Amino acid sequence: MLKKSLLALAVSSIGVMSLPALANTYVIDTKGAHASINFSIKHLGYSVLTGRFDKFDGEFTYDPAKPEASTINVTIDTTSINSNHAERDKHLRSADFLNVDKFPKATFVSKSIKVDADDKDEFDIIGDLTLNGVTKSVTIEVEKVGEGKDPWGGYRAGFSGDTEIKLKDFNIKMDLGPASQIVKLELEVEGVKK
Repeated sequence: MLKKSLLALAVSSIGVMSLPALANTYVIDTKGAHASINFSIKHLGYSVLTGRFDKFDGEFTYDPAKPEASTINVTIDTTSINSNHAERDKHLRSADFLNVDKFPKATFVSKSIKVDADDKDEFDIIGDLTLNGVTKSVTIEVEKVGEGKDPWGGYRAGFSGDTEIKLKDFNIKMDLGPASQIVKLELEVEGVKK
């Protein structure tokens, strides 16, 4: 009887040991302003206009042992666009650009992650970006910045990413010429483990 109990215990222990580690869930730290969504676009080919979205939230899952299983979802308040110029921001919110009266939110939901063969801290996140009522697949190139305990007893992980989108792909009507067709998005994401 004792042998059977020990055998059952050994088998159950092996089963537990073989279970895959679960990814941790992180809330993007927008309250502490440790995350940002920035954009830049050439203005008529003469200069580069920069700005950001002041309000967004989201979360991600991440397991450093299996980064390809990670996920991320983000919701952006498009009414919060800020290019440091009130009149321009009003125009950017109009139907010529973001059409925020009709589409006040943009979202990104990851679908898959491809890890760099030479560096598991670099990967491409492929997902659906919904903006101005249009959903398109985009790829964000990401690099892990770091992870670890914070001074307040929490645990954090942070990443930098960037991608480019074509305005016409998202039904943005305003055309400022051939030099102003592509927007570069730069993302700084720091999450606090739940």
